[in-house]
Amino acid sequence: MPLSKKEKKGNRGQSKVLPWAFIAPHLIIFTIFFLVPVVFGIYISFTDWDLVSSPNFVGLDNYKEIFTNQDSIFYTQLRTGLTNTFKFVIFVVPLCIIVPLMLAVALNTKPKLGKFFQSLFYMPSLFAISAVVIVWTLMFNVNYGPINKLLGSTTPFTSTMPYAWITLVVVTVWWTIGGNMIIYQAALNGIPKDYYEAADIDGASAAQKFFKITLPSIKGQILYTLVTTTIAQFNVYGQPLMLTGGGPSDGTRVLLMYIQQNAFGSGQSIAGIASAMAIVLGVCIMIVSALQFKFLRTKD
Repeated sequence: MPLSKKEKKGNRGQSKVLPWAFIAPHLIIFTIFFLVPVVFGIYISFTDWDLVSSPNFVGLDNYKEIFTNQDSIFYTQLRTGLTNTFKFVIFVVPLCIIVPLMLAVALNTKPKLGKFFQSLFYMPSLFAISAVVIVWTLMFNVNYGPINKLLGSTTPFTSTMPYAWITLVVVTVWWTIGGNMIIYQAALNGIPKDYYEAADIDGASAAQKFFKITLPSIKGQILYTLVTTTIAQFNVYGQPLMLTGGGPSDGTRVLLMYIQQNAFGSGQSIAGIASAMAIVLGVCIMIVSALQFKFLRTKD
């Protein structure tokens, strides 16, 4: 029986409301925990605020302080922190992409052992960074650490350059490769076997199959992991804080450590300066991520 005009109108109204009902929880969480803090942080970056009294609007003074006043300690903090953060990203991100990809390819060729080693490599990513750093601090201990014993060395790895950077890279890669490896394994399992069978008939080598079939087939997953890994490593904080303390001589002190110090760690909070530094870090992340998208899409 045909629907009446009233029933049709009711169905149309329900069809408009239903999609919003499904996305409402996500929108509420996004607004409360992301959009509002971002907008508030941007506003605070234009103020002089000590977290106690009311924010005092100062315009671009905070940005002038960290960008142009070379005699200011905040100018030095921004330059040092941003340089060390970029160093960390450059050192870690390629390894966090290449190592899990190689592991996923290797495990994909040995399905019987794959599940066991998959669990083994993924397990570190389940640990809190505090637990990870405690374990590796003991591993690198000068007096009784197994690494120094194995190498027959007395080098204080976490407080000597360039070993402090090496320890940070090793710990971070060991801690984070599991997630990307799982993504690559799922992507590899989705590649049709016919492609490899045709390549075998044509006499293609293993390297040719990897670069001509495997990599192009999982390019979307590589782009995703590259962007998410880059964002995650730009926000590095726990590893240098707990493993090297930012030393030696602030050589591994990243920007987030200065942001935390200015906002909460000093005798008087300088939340405006800290927020301005955080905005600069966020802009750097967006620029790098946009360049990654552009580069990979252009190559495609």
